[in-house]
Amino acid sequence: MEESKRKGKDIPDNNHEGEKENNVENGHDNDQSDALPDAFGTKLISNNVVACMPAEKYATHYNMNHKNRGLALIFNHEVFDIHNLKPRTGTDQDRKNLEDVLRKLGFEVIVFQDLRYHDIERQIKQAAKYDHTDSDCLCISVLTHGDTGILYARDTQYKPDLLWSYFAADRCPSLAGKPKIFFLQACQGDKLDGGVILSRTETDGHLEIDSYRIPAQADFLVVYSTVKGYYSWRNTTRGSWFIQALCEELRNKGFDYDLGTILTFVSQRVAFDFESNCPDSPTMHQQKQIPCVMSMLTRLIQFTRVKEGLEENETLQKQEKRKNTIKGLFTKGK
Repeated sequence: MEESKRKGKDIPDNNHEGEKENNVENGHDNDQSDALPDAFGTKLISNNVVACMPAEKYATHYNMNHKNRGLALIFNHEVFDIHNLKPRTGTDQDRKNLEDVLRKLGFEVIVFQDLRYHDIERQIKQAAKYDHTDSDCLCISVLTHGDTGILYARDTQYKPDLLWSYFAADRCPSLAGKPKIFFLQACQGDKLDGGVILSRTETDGHLEIDSYRIPAQADFLVVYSTVKGYYSWRNTTRGSWFIQALCEELRNKGFDYDLGTILTFVSQRVAFDFESNCPDSPTMHQQKQIPCVMSMLTRLIQFTRVKEGLEENETLQKQEKRKNTIKGLFTKGK
């Protein structure tokens, strides 16, 4: 893609747009923890929570053959009440593309628009209370302004761990052992990545197990649009670079490769195909971006193709009832 021919304006997605102790099965008696509480944002919890095993212990892939794919919540932020946060022009294109591709992957998609912090927290808590027993996974996407270690709601900032802390296995047992996927489109700072030019040179057998213990923080996948400390770019017409690439790769390869591999292709597309086009601002011109993947997954995520038609034991009325039930649990922010 030749960025000089792209329509719209490339702008950074930050808040100053245009500016710069327990033993384990095979452990040892002297195993100790290095810090309290854990680094993922939750305090020490009880070891007595028991949840259903959704896949065999050493299965290579997550079980993606439940009755439902799962919920996909999209928190889209365009306007803010905070005086120095400019509108995120182009985010509706991101929302539309993401909503479309997630539906095609089989998710039940719910969109929330420009929510305040307490409303976001309420919807996250509601999703954690939902019974995910018949679901493959959970997906939450946030499109907003950000800075180092923070995201912005309409009215204030908050730490990203709000989004996933309620879904830890001990707090949401019906998602235990299932993938919990988070896509975060936001700046993580104000550093710029000018890139580096590369040129070619001349030198160029198992036992059956009834139960097993997993960490409460296992099976999370958090994907940031950029690395810590750096800008994340958004085109005012086409949407953010990351969401453009993510939707394109999921659309073309969603059922052909595991999600980890797809995300590598997303990073490739963002890194190679995008470059800021701001000729009037030498500092911001020809800048690059690379997404950042933080994985606590224990298996591969491979989306199975959505079956056409209705299941034999599910009538149209039952499908409609399920959709209405889900909508009743969440107050849409549109």
